[in-house]
Amino acid sequence: MKKITKNTYLKWYEDMLFWRKFEDKLAQVYIQQKVRGFLHLYNGQEAILAGALHVMDLEKDKMITAYRNHVQPIGMGVDPKKVMAELYGKKTGTSQGLGGSMHIFSKEHRFFGGHGIVGGQIPLGAGIAFADKYFDRNAVTLCFLGDGASRQGSLHETFNMAMNWKLPVVFCVENNGYAMGTSVSRTANHEDIWKLGLGYEMPCGPVDAMRPEKVAEALDEAIDRARSGNGPTFLDLKTYRYRGHSMSDAQKYRTKEEVQEYQKIDPIIQVKDIILEKKYATEDDIKEIDQRVKDKVKECEEFAENSDFPDKDVMYDVVYEQEDYPFIPHKL
Repeated sequence: MKKITKNTYLKWYEDMLFWRKFEDKLAQVYIQQKVRGFLHLYNGQEAILAGALHVMDLEKDKMITAYRNHVQPIGMGVDPKKVMAELYGKKTGTSQGLGGSMHIFSKEHRFFGGHGIVGGQIPLGAGIAFADKYFDRNAVTLCFLGDGASRQGSLHETFNMAMNWKLPVVFCVENNGYAMGTSVSRTANHEDIWKLGLGYEMPCGPVDAMRPEKVAEALDEAIDRARSGNGPTFLDLKTYRYRGHSMSDAQKYRTKEEVQEYQKIDPIIQVKDIILEKKYATEDDIKEIDQRVKDKVKECEEFAENSDFPDKDVMYDVVYEQEDYPFIPHKL
């Protein structure tokens, strides 16, 4: 595994803090009705992405996930201003403002979506890995899913084929404890989601996903296994989300005390504590990073605010081809 150094921790802190503040800003503008539809925020789960990016080959490896998908493309290299603009529905967004919160996508940066269908990305992730194996690209796909999606039948069909064909894919459950408002304990007769891999003799296990170091270690082993031609791995990344399932979630299924307990092991705070303990940076250095993050988020907000909405004819063109459907009025 690539060594975890002083610079690694400093990068993790700045990246994770930016992702957190980026999501906080989206929550703020959502309340102002500048972002519409559903909005699923990543707060608390940042160590997963930080650890994953540390061990991925960003020149060829790929990523696919569900609808909690704003910060992953940023980590993969997408301009965060374009991500913010996409949520605003502006034409400068990643999909000209036509995809919105749940459908961020970038072929250029090998990020294959946000998917609104629960578990819909699982077979797609295996399909991407199949193509990489077929064309001998030596690439690995990380397929992220929620604990609720792990109960979908498509997971079992995909696991069977992925093991049978030894596909270069790593299935990662971002297990934040709740499928919408339903706890993991209520969805099956055991809470160890990783054990679902045992029936397919797929390497599997739990991971402390509140620490980027632990995520990096587990994913490094899994990615190496996949790249070596030995097939998939199923990781149960135990994390937590501080906000509700979406912005419309009243969170009546959990207590404030529970959230506060997890905030004591917040991944950003843990990384910051290591930085200060090992004297990788001073408090003043941390303040400079904090200000840099604040400025960057502001830049994204201003870019989205000042961008134009897409033309109406563009919105028709992505659904209809005018030559085939001449009755569609492109100019209203």
